[in-house]
Amino acid sequence: MTKIRVLVVEDSATVREHLCAVLRSDPDLEVVGEAGDGKRAIALCQELRPDVITMDMMLPMMSGLAATEYIMAHCPTPILIVSSSVNRGELFKAYEALSAGAVDLMEKPSGDEPDGRWEEKFLSSLKMVARIHVITHPRARLNPSSDIARFASAPPRRIGKRPYEVLAIGASTGGPGAIVDVLRGLPSTFSLPVLLVLHIGEPFGSAFADWLDGQTSRRVSYARDNQPVDDAVGRVVMAPPGYHLAVQGSKVHLTLGPERHSCRPSVDVLFESVALEYGASAAACLLTGMGRDGALGLAAIRHGGGLTIAQDEATSVVWGMPREAILLGVVDHVLPLSEIGPALSTLVRSRVGGK
Repeated sequence: MTKIRVLVVEDSATVREHLCAVLRSDPDLEVVGEAGDGKRAIALCQELRPDVITMDMMLPMMSGLAATEYIMAHCPTPILIVSSSVNRGELFKAYEALSAGAVDLMEKPSGDEPDGRWEEKFLSSLKMVARIHVITHPRARLNPSSDIARFASAPPRRIGKRPYEVLAIGASTGGPGAIVDVLRGLPSTFSLPVLLVLHIGEPFGSAFADWLDGQTSRRVSYARDNQPVDDAVGRVVMAPPGYHLAVQGSKVHLTLGPERHSCRPSVDVLFESVALEYGASAAACLLTGMGRDGALGLAAIRHGGGLTIAQDEATSVVWGMPREAILLGVVDHVLPLSEIGPALSTLVRSRVGGK
């Protein structure tokens, strides 16, 4: 069996030694190189062509963010960010790296974890990331003979001037960059409340809304329990890490209900509640992500008469969640990422009494 070839990028010799020791303990992995700064990481990536990279954010000479951006542009390789979550600046750099194409992130070991727990998570995360075929340019179009193409080419309902009242968005792996692109594609006049679920847990999720708020002119904040949906007019309200976000009685609600698809927050929970509350006046978009969360929720919105959009394969970092929805035959429009924002921009909010 061919081993997964790993490049470790970490400026602390002690931490780097620990990471390498953990990796070498697994017979499926091989450490092919070590780098203590971003410039060296780029050189080794180009020379060794590893299958996956562990990347620290705070590096000398060239930061982990700058190295990630270069690698994804010139020698695309799956990257697992292994960084600290206690520094706000480092958190923001980690979000930028995810937006630039890094696949996933996890916190450095604190030393307080139960024996072997961090190491087990590190190895499983690395192997998952190594399986991702990172996207740097559009892949071939869907095979017209495939079932997915058949569903995708079904006659869609037209996006146009209807009384839409809310837009719900769900994403997972690859989501940070995709969400930024969609929000940047919306005009300043777009007045629908935007409700957002992204799979990003603690401790890294704590500042994501603040980071996203700085990426576009649209204000972004974490939802408050019992917050009126109208508070989100022209804004984005996001599920906080660890809480489901749902809508009922024209208010958003945060719950600690059971996980769906091992996720809390769950896209399905949001989409299903939006379908019940808004019916045909709901619009929803399912972006890149691993697994199937959001597919059944998108079906609920479609069956309630709402508008459904899914990101296409070529522009998805992981074409899991959108693919599952397409296979269910509940997607009105399958679009490349660059076209989703402009398509959504045609939605017009219409409220009773013209408010």
